[in-house]
Amino acid sequence: QVQLVESGGGLVQPGGSLRLSCTASRSIFSINTMGWYRQAPGKQRELVAVFISGSRTNYADSVKARFTISKDNAKNTVYLQMNSLKPEDTAVYYCTANYLEYDYWGQGTQVTVSS
Repeated sequence: QVQLVESGGGLVQPGGSLRLSCTASRSIFSINTMGWYRQAPGKQRELVAVFISGSRTNYADSVKARFTISKDNAKNTVYLQMNSLKPEDTAVYYCTANYLEYDYWGQGTQVTVSS
């Protein structure tokens, strides 16, 4: 099993920045896919950014050039640096990990972009 603990959400003004963290309960070397999804009210959950098979990354078109996913293997932690935030980025952000063909999810952290 994998437990995922997220942190770093909050309220930020448009154009601001936030960094989300997701710490896994086991070494992320052993995790195939790990990253972030989000779900806005009334919408389906959507991919934001993920690591695939270690170091390859995949981003949603809507966040490219604004968001950056990174990781610290020693801390079993994946980060999401979010810059130039827009009101449409408002959502609950979920960390996810695929381990042994099973998808694990964190509890989610709220990000609200509003003036």
